[in-house]
Amino acid sequence: MNEVGQWMGYSLVLGVGATVICDLWGQLVRAVSGIEPLDWRVVGRWLGHMPGQFSHDNIRQAKPVRGESILGWTFHYLTGVALAAAMLGLYGLDWVAHPGFLEALGFGVATVVLPFFIMQPALGAGIAASRTPQPMRARLLSLCTHGAFGVGLWLSARALALLH
Repeated sequence: MNEVGQWMGYSLVLGVGATVICDLWGQLVRAVSGIEPLDWRVVGRWLGHMPGQFSHDNIRQAKPVRGESILGWTFHYLTGVALAAAMLGLYGLDWVAHPGFLEALGFGVATVVLPFFIMQPALGAGIAASRTPQPMRARLLSLCTHGAFGVGLWLSARALALLH
């Protein structure tokens, strides 16, 4: 397999695997604390309105769009794959053979800039959830969730390394 094909395959496996771990983390948080994970329907709604409007005062008050749940979940997993591809671009394909835990965790935590400065403001939550009822709690949850994504990148790479 050529390098581009390998990069695409690894990105898919790492991205989907890490996103699954991220989602499992969200379910654990819900079970332990009662705090609901992000409802990906609202992300689908945001995407559905995007051709005419990028940011909203409160995305939950925007008119629902057809297929918003599927759109949001698809976006969620494609974002995971894209982030895995970016990490492999940064660390190289050889990283998969010997994945570093701190590298993966650090990369995952660094990706929190995306919700803090793009998604949360666009959905009406403000920069770094500043317009939410409990901004510090929301920030901590975002950091932990993206940390779980990083752990998922590492676990997925470990699984791939065992198969080779």
